[in-house]
Amino acid sequence: MYHPGGPVTDLESSRAMLDLWLADWDERGIGYWAVRLKEHDQVIGFGGLRRALVDGDEVLNLYYRFRPSAWGHGYAVELAGAALRVGKGLGPVVAVIRDVNAPSHRVAERAGMRKVRTIPYGGVPSDLYVAG
Repeated sequence: MYHPGGPVTDLESSRAMLDLWLADWDERGIGYWAVRLKEHDQVIGFGGLRRALVDGDEVLNLYYRFRPSAWGHGYAVELAGAALRVGKGLGPVVAVIRDVNAPSHRVAERAGMRKVRTIPYGGVPSDLYVAG
């Protein structure tokens, strides 16, 4: 959805991010998914749950990011709902959303999450949403 620095465009950075995500599966048994439509091979987004330290608490962080061509079709809400079902009983699930990212706020709310407070995250004000 919202990436203030724009998409990652260099292969080295993309490889490092993918390696980190794959290590989550090996080390923690949970991580992000690639999203594609049944009838297509092209990946349209990424998301899911990843263990993280947020505002001093160990949580499952809900993440979703889609190609602009996939926006507005409900895919992020569908992914968020699936991730919340997977995370149920595994620990607290949160979403950290930049305060200026209105579309991502709507996704979290439509998935049943609620905003609890604003925290500094990555040096910018971000809203903390919790599941349930």
